[in-house]
Amino acid sequence: MVPCCAACSCKHRAIIRHQMVNMTENLQNVVLNGRIVPTFFYYVVFSTLGLVAITTANLVDGAFVGNYVGAEALAVITLLIPYFTVLFALALMLAIGGSVSAGTYIGDSKPQQASLVFSQSLISVLILVTVCAIVSLVFEKQLFRMLNIPPQLEDLAQQYLGVIRWVLIVQLFTMVLYYFVRADGHAKLATAALVSGAIINIVLDAWFIVILEHGLRGAAYATAIAQTVQLLILSRYFFSKHRSLHLIFNFTLQQVTYIARSAYNGLSEFVNEISVALVFLLLNTLLISRLGVDGVAAFSVANYFVFLSIMLSYGVADTLHLVVSQNFGAKNLVRVEKFLHTALLTTLGIGTGIVLILFSWQQNIIAWFTNSKDAAIAQMCNELLLSIWPLFLINGINIIFSCYLTALQKPRPSALIAIARGLVLPGSLLLLFYTLFEKNAFLNQHTQAWSFIVALPIAEWATLMLAVVLYLKHKPSSFYHSEAAQFST
Repeated sequence: MVPCCAACSCKHRAIIRHQMVNMTENLQNVVLNGRIVPTFFYYVVFSTLGLVAITTANLVDGAFVGNYVGAEALAVITLLIPYFTVLFALALMLAIGGSVSAGTYIGDSKPQQASLVFSQSLISVLILVTVCAIVSLVFEKQLFRMLNIPPQLEDLAQQYLGVIRWVLIVQLFTMVLYYFVRADGHAKLATAALVSGAIINIVLDAWFIVILEHGLRGAAYATAIAQTVQLLILSRYFFSKHRSLHLIFNFTLQQVTYIARSAYNGLSEFVNEISVALVFLLLNTLLISRLGVDGVAAFSVANYFVFLSIMLSYGVADTLHLVVSQNFGAKNLVRVEKFLHTALLTTLGIGTGIVLILFSWQQNIIAWFTNSKDAAIAQMCNELLLSIWPLFLINGINIIFSCYLTALQKPRPSALIAIARGLVLPGSLLLLFYTLFEKNAFLNQHTQAWSFIVALPIAEWATLMLAVVLYLKHKPSSFYHSEAAQFST
C-alpha cells in the first residue's frame, strides 16, 4: 500500500524502526519469543514454587498455633486479618501496578521509565507501612474495638500485633521487591528467596512455638527472622549484571507521576484486598454473633484452604502479569490471548484438584489444625467446608480475569471484577442469607447457625459471569489490523 502522504510515509517508517529496535533488543527475551506453553510453565513453576512455599509455611504456622497455642489463637489471627489486609492492599497496589508498568516499559525498551517506577514503588511502600505501624501502636485499643476483638482475646492479640506490626515493614517491602525482581526476568532468584524464607519460617515456628513455648509472639518472631533472610537473598538482585531496573533517588517532581499512574494500574488489587478486609470484618462479626469465638476459630481452619486456593491461583496470575504486560508492550497481541487461555485452563485444573483433595482427605486435613480438645470446632469446620467447596472451582478464574485486565492496563474493569467478588456480592449476600436463614422452617437450629456461609461460593459464581462479560468487552483487537486501518486512511 502506498502511503497517502509524505507525513504518513515518515510515520510508517518510524513505526517500523521502533518495531525493529524492539525485535533486536528482545530477541533473547523468551517471554516475547518463546513457545507459549513451555514459556508459561517455566515462569509458573518458579512463581508457584515460591507461593507454595509461602502457603506451606502459613499452613504449618496454623497447625503449630492450633495444636500448641489453641483455637483462640487461631481466632485472634483471623480477627486481625482485616487490619493486615489493608496493609497488603497498599503494598500490592504498588507491587502489581508497578511491576506491570515496569514490565510494559521493559517490553517497550524504556528502562529509565521502568527504573523510576521501581524506585518510587519501594520508597512509597516503606513510608506507608512504617506510618501504619506507628498509628496502630498509638491507637491499638481503638483498633481492637474496630476489629470486634472480644475482651478475652485482647491479650493474645496484643502479644501478636506487638511484634508483627514492625515485621510487616520488612515483609511488605520484600514483597514489592519480589514482584519487580520477577518482572525483570530473575525468576530463579525470586523463587529461591521465597522458598528459603518459608523453610526458615517453618523451622523457627517449631523452635519458638513448640520448644520455647512463646505462643503467638513466637510465631511473629519466626516470621521476622524469615522475612529478613528473604530480603537479604532478594538483595542479590542489585548486584546482577543483567538487571534492567536501577534505584533512582533524584527524580523530579514531574516524574513522581510515574508512581501515581502505576498505583492506579494496581487499583483492582487494592480494591480486591480492601474488599477482603471489609468482608472479613463483616464475616467475623456475623460468626461471633451466631457461633461465638468457636465459629471464628472453625472458619480460621476453613480459611487456610481458601488461602491455599488463592495463593496457587496467584502463582498463575503472577506469571500472567509478567508475560501479558511485556507482550502487550511489544504489541504481540496474539501471544497475549494464548497466554490467557493457558492460564485459565491451568487455574481450572488447580481448583478441581483442591476439591478432589477436600472430599478425599477432609477429616485428616482438619485434624492437622485442631487437637483432641477441639472436636466441636473440627466438626463445625467440616460443615463449613461442605458449604463453601464450589468456590474453589472458579475463584482462581476470577482472579485470572482481573489480573489479565490489569496487565492490559485496564484498571477500571479489573477493579470492577475485584470489587464484585471481594465486597459487593459476598457482603450483600452474607447479610441477606444471615437474615433469611435466621428463622427458616426448612432448616434445623444447628444448620441455621452456619448456613449463611453459602453466600461465599454463590458470590464467586456470580462474579464469573461478570468477568466473562468484561473480558469480551475489553478483548484487545489485533495490533496489525489496527495499524493497517490507520495507514489506509
